[in-house]
Amino acid sequence: MEVLVLLTRNWQEIMRSIYSAFLVVCFGAALAPAQGPQMGSCPVFPADHIWNTPIDTLPVAANSSTYINTIGPGIGLHPDFGAGTWNGAPIGIPFLTVPGTQTKFPATFTYADESDPGPYAIPMTAPIEGGSSSRGDRHAISVDTNNCILYELYSAYPQGASWSAGSGAIFNLAGYALRPATWTSADAAGLPILPGLVRYDEVAAGAINHALRFTVPQTQKAYVWPARHYASSLTSAQYPPMGLRFRLKASFDVSTYPAEVQVILRALQKYGMMVADNGSAWYISGTPDDRWNNDNLHQIDGVHGSDFEVVDVSSLMIDPNSGQAKQAGGTTPPPPQPPPPVVPAPAITSVTPNPARVGAFTLTVIGAGFQSGAVVTFSGAKLTTSFVSATHLKATGSTSKTGAQPVQVTNPDGKLSNVSSVTFVARRSH
Repeated sequence: MEVLVLLTRNWQEIMRSIYSAFLVVCFGAALAPAQGPQMGSCPVFPADHIWNTPIDTLPVAANSSTYINTIGPGIGLHPDFGAGTWNGAPIGIPFLTVPGTQTKFPATFTYADESDPGPYAIPMTAPIEGGSSSRGDRHAISVDTNNCILYELYSAYPQGASWSAGSGAIFNLAGYALRPATWTSADAAGLPILPGLVRYDEVAAGAINHALRFTVPQTQKAYVWPARHYASSLTSAQYPPMGLRFRLKASFDVSTYPAEVQVILRALQKYGMMVADNGSAWYISGTPDDRWNNDNLHQIDGVHGSDFEVVDVSSLMIDPNSGQAKQAGGTTPPPPQPPPPVVPAPAITSVTPNPARVGAFTLTVIGAGFQSGAVVTFSGAKLTTSFVSATHLKATGSTSKTGAQPVQVTNPDGKLSNVSSVTFVARRSH
């Protein structure tokens, strides 16, 4: 019996190794350590942002089953993205990357009081969700990969050299700032859209290291961190508020699904998904890409609402106006520190007296940026210098030379001022 158990364990380990190698070959390093998502050289928010923070160890919310039952426990998860077209348009929410030199276009908004005024680095030829003739959400999204800025428009209509849109938002992908409280974005929850999309390149690399975006038919007139806006008049507690975080139960067996679907399901177990908008039940968002295998993707339909649970992420909140989240162990990396202030070099604006007499002299040096311990040099020689203020030095010395002589200030940090000059003249003989 012990031999049989040992052989069984060895066989299981062999099969795990073969399966892991299969994932690596087909979809990249699936077992690589998780890190924040990237787009070119830009982060898609820092690694400790709430979008990128695992929630697999958080407890289940007390009212989890109420929310699940309201949305539909028997309804299958649906990938709202894929290859090819639907009704003549690519399937999913498209975006494009642009350089820092991209022309920025002005925009006008229906909800101007809750929109960033722009201009927006979204080309007039940018792809529109649902196609150019769409009557749907018509999202238009671009990422400036030189400056790491995300631009998003809702109900976007190009006007030749400007955009007309329902609302718009601009996000610094290297920061933690949320929308002002109660403000919408290009999404009903006031959240950015791009960080919650399933992207083919991430799946092919073997891991999605962020939460996903999904929709539900009815939401509550409320929002929870990190969402900033609601889009409902329903006040009953049975309806989920915007921003609510759901995760696929850890007990759900993902091993029977195609490899690319397993990557998505594992992300839903580790990072979960946020309620971002009103729409069809359990629709998760992604980007259109002709490399998707639609038949494989739609096996996700076999995952049902009852396979999810709600988690309360409020314990991760550091500041209600920031997306930075506490990390495992109750610690969090310190926020990025601003660079040390640039200390300018000292500058001389005047030296008096000028002209001066040869022999013993006292110079008054006026300027800016002088530090305590600064030294005045005269023809390369250090003078006895008194620090009066950051704009005022006194220096004493003597000389027998006549003519223009160079004067300069050296601060203790080694920075040199501009060179001024003092003209010395001979003393009178009577």
